[in-house]
Amino acid sequence: MNTSDAGLRDRLVDAGVALVAAEGAQALTLREIARRAGVSHGAPRRYFPTHLELLSAIARRGFTGLGARARASLEVTEEGPRGQVAALARTYLRFALENPGMYELMFRHDVLESGHLGLRDTSLPLFGLLVERVGRARPDLDASRVAGALWANLHGLAQLWRWGSLQLATGEQDFGPLLEACLTAYLGPEDHT
Repeated sequence: MNTSDAGLRDRLVDAGVALVAAEGAQALTLREIARRAGVSHGAPRRYFPTHLELLSAIARRGFTGLGARARASLEVTEEGPRGQVAALARTYLRFALENPGMYELMFRHDVLESGHLGLRDTSLPLFGLLVERVGRARPDLDASRVAGALWANLHGLAQLWRWGSLQLATGEQDFGPLLEACLTAYLGPEDHT
């Protein structure tokens, strides 16, 4: 791929990232991405033979951004393993709440299962960070299972918080107390580690 091809490919992904941020995952049509990138509606097919491949490239940007935030959160926390798990969880929730369209796209089953553009290479290391920190916090537990259950809980917390359901049901105005309840359920009380 020559430089101009790589530049146009990046422009298409940039346009998709901006579109998903502004209008959500449902707005990600090839035609609209092409229009925003300033190319003909057929141009994306030169670089992304299927719509799913373009969506995967856009989602990869989301995973890369979430990964950078996750690693940064670990660099700034001086807390022990449980505090690091909490930092990762807060980062995940904030990302989901600040980037709802991208978050929705990143976890679409068809996009994750497509195997395009190494999404597993960007998503699985994030899960690995969580597994590693859970293992440090609770070496007596199966870290992969606990991390999986915690992640599922965090994903549900993010979705229900975005929809306003948890605020209505619990009266909470900040997800912090609910996050602490999740951490306690999976890792035990704060003084356990």
